Amino acid sequence: MHRSAMIFPMAAPMKILVVQPNWVGDAVMATPTLCALRELYPEAHISYLMRRYVKDVFVGMPWADQLITYRTGKSKAKAGRGVFDLAARLRTAKFDMAILLPNSFKAALLCKVANIPRILGYDRDGRGFLLTDRLLPVKEKGKFVPSPIIHAYLGLARYLGSKHRDLQMRLFVTDSEKREAEGVLARAGLDSDLCRPAGNGAKPLVILNPGAQYGAAKLWRAEYFAELADRFMDDLGATVLLSAAPKERPIVESIQRRMKHAAVDLSNKGMNLGSLKEIVRRCDLMVTNDTGPRHIAAAMGVPVVTVFGPTHPQWTEIYYAKERQVAVKVFCGPCQKKVCPLDHRCMTRVTPGMVWDAAMSLLSGGVLAGIEGSAPNRE
Repeated sequence: MHRSAMIFPMAAPMKILVVQPNWVGDAVMATPTLCALRELYPEAHISYLMRRYVKDVFVGMPWADQLITYRTGKSKAKAGRGVFDLAARLRTAKFDMAILLPNSFKAALLCKVANIPRILGYDRDGRGFLLTDRLLPVKEKGKFVPSPIIHAYLGLARYLGSKHRDLQMRLFVTDSEKREAEGVLARAGLDSDLCRPAGNGAKPLVILNPGAQYGAAKLWRAEYFAELADRFMDDLGATVLLSAAPKERPIVESIQRRMKHAAVDLSNKGMNLGSLKEIVRRCDLMVTNDTGPRHIAAAMGVPVVTVFGPTHPQWTEIYYAKERQVAVKVFCGPCQKKVCPLDHRCMTRVTPGMVWDAAMSLLSGGVLAGIEGSAPNRE
């Protein structure tokens, strides 16, 4: 996955700062590495630094001693002051080592200004001079080679001496998050105890995630989600949940207008990231774009169908046996663009029938029996 630029022998660190990714999906893909770091340093005090909106990904994890959150300023001036204010906070903690999961220059500068003596990360974005331990990402002809982020993160722990090889992602649900999820289900008119009904021979509980934070190019068509949802209800008698962030409500409303039946809209029921973890855990199947909830489903052992378009699947490969990836090959992709400059053919040519077939391969292929006995990760 990488080559190391230098070896930096030091005594085992006792205060470690792990700078976390800024995206929900990337944060979930970091969990094998977080487990590896705790195994490697069982006596160390380990703190996670993250943006506030991803905190619920890490709530309940047994590998961290402290969660440190921050907000980014809306203006460049405020954002700049925020970096130095945050560095001052970190400086008082006197960390021995910082491990940078994101590749940003800003993350490295922050830890340097915070006077953290050892800073480990990949030599990208011109930040190599700020790192004490530089790992070199694999390039070919001057370009980064698409390779799984989950491996890149774990490469940092292996550089430090970890022998951890398990790539299974894991999330945890607290009692508080469970109660919040029960409240969301109750407000949606559902049984608050509803949990993987198909595993008990009842009609399946299917959650659709039609949004994506990356950009419009990642979005499968609303009419396709509507057609698929109606088919789940017609052919399987399924309860279909629509999950979306508040700013994605127009997508949900577009799907609802096109449906013959009424799906359960969770986007206006007070759901947050913490309660989403528990609701996803209770589902029999998820259908999603390539976005954060996909990783939550995999971490919770829930079968998931992922529609890929402009993004390269190799970057976000998660080695999850209960996932089916649906994509079509087009001459212009994967382009990694946020907005399609052409006709969005990589997504429009993925038909509801293709996604239905992928879903049925999971629902009828013994996967449900495999997840029926899966125990939730609880704090």
